[in-house]
Amino acid sequence: MLLLHGWMDTGTTFRLLAHALGAECHCLAPDWRGFGRSDRAPGGYWFADYLADLEALLDELAPDQAVTLVGHSMGGNVAGLYAGVRPQRVRRLVSIEGFGLAASDPREAPERYARWLESLRWPPRPRRFNDYAALAEHLLRRQPGLTRERAEALAHDWAYRSVDGVYLRGDSAHKRPNPVLYRLEEAMACWRRITAPVLWVYGANSAYVARLRALGDWAERTGCFRDFREASIPEAGHAVHYEQPQALARLIGPFLSAP
Repeated sequence: MLLLHGWMDTGTTFRLLAHALGAECHCLAPDWRGFGRSDRAPGGYWFADYLADLEALLDELAPDQAVTLVGHSMGGNVAGLYAGVRPQRVRRLVSIEGFGLAASDPREAPERYARWLESLRWPPRPRRFNDYAALAEHLLRRQPGLTRERAEALAHDWAYRSVDGVYLRGDSAHKRPNPVLYRLEEAMACWRRITAPVLWVYGANSAYVARLRALGDWAERTGCFRDFREASIPEAGHAVHYEQPQALARLIGPFLSAP
């Protein structure tokens, strides 16, 4: 089972979920390029590269068998696209709050390209925290479902100390605007090709899901899948996997063995 983290996150944030799933689940949680302890990409970051990285990883780890993909946010979006492009390589798919973005308007393209060009003029500045405690407080404000103990552990996993403070283990170049608009129709075309059973999981208090539902196309998105189920986890926001890892594991376990 591959656990695929989200944007500006690291594979270590799946630690609690991996423990909750138990020893019978062989979990691997890599860091995407430019995140965590993986190397940075000097040429910048393009979304399709994540699919290529995932394929290279599967070629090495499971060249002759289908695997279960569990992805959060960006990782869920990568996993969903890959499962449609390479349906024979995915046995089951769990997407945690990785259900795509709002459909883009092509008229936004000129301004988006302009913003991207402007961002190339100066190196992106990483966010600095005074210490790990300050980062833990930041996590608690963003994810109210976290306990302080979990926030402090995540802060140490997620960041490193430098001479002038604490910084996230992620390349700040990721924060540049993407010059390519999100194309929902392309994502849905990939989703329709998925043959694996799919489980969408979201936090009951997730602002991301609230915005997505307000778009009015939730049923159209979920209707893309041949074998689909969805589940909401109470007292969780966007970061379900480290806000409510035990509850998430109780959903994933039966899904893995379901017909």
